[in-house]
Amino acid sequence: MNATESIAAGRGTAPAELVLVRHAQSVGNLADEAARREGLSRLELTTRDADTPLSDVGREQAEALGAHLAGLRSGAQPDVVLTSPYARAATTAEIALAKIDGLNVLRDERLRERDLGAFDGMTGLGIREAFPEEAQRRTQMGKLYYRPPGGESWTDVALRIRSVLSDIRQDYAGKRVWIFTHQAVIMSFRLVIEGLDEAKLLEIDREVPLANCSMTVYRDRDGTLELAAFAGTDHLEARAVSRTHEPPHTSERDGVDA
Repeated sequence: MNATESIAAGRGTAPAELVLVRHAQSVGNLADEAARREGLSRLELTTRDADTPLSDVGREQAEALGAHLAGLRSGAQPDVVLTSPYARAATTAEIALAKIDGLNVLRDERLRERDLGAFDGMTGLGIREAFPEEAQRRTQMGKLYYRPPGGESWTDVALRIRSVLSDIRQDYAGKRVWIFTHQAVIMSFRLVIEGLDEAKLLEIDREVPLANCSMTVYRDRDGTLELAAFAGTDHLEARAVSRTHEPPHTSERDGVDA
């Protein structure tokens, strides 16, 4: 499916533009990379998931996005900004918007990262060792519908996003809305807005890396949100900032956005 050809499901009022920004690289992303590389059962982190800060590269990525935003004509800059309350997303928004006056950033808990429950902080290896029956159940149910013990499935996240979208359509019709959030949340926006089936959603997730600080853009066409760009990173490349993302998904931690 070509991004410019994708037509969102549902009609009615809509924001003029909806921009979904994945948070910049976090210390948790680095810990996840190290744990995979070293074959560890757990990520070596001292913070809870909600408090995980950006890495040095992540701050550079957020600054590059800020330069891009500052360079937009006034009529193209955001009118409304929503963010996940998690530190890595909220800090990305804070840095990126530092040079734009008059914007009130609203924190919305519905935009938080997917809750992994008992699997929080674990690698795929650790999950298979500690929860072999759950690992098997996850394989049987599939990535979209599987809910870890005490956690959320992707479809649980999608329920949150349906609520967010309903509010955006009602409260911000005709506005340019920017959202700073997480990988699983952005994929859930695609699921809900475009009405994707399970196979297509997982194909996109598998084949197109959702880079840190990337932008996914929808634009209004007669009340319908139309996908204009997915996982765009031109703003990073234009400023020679490193492009980072997770390796191809190969474990029970698939889709985890540290």
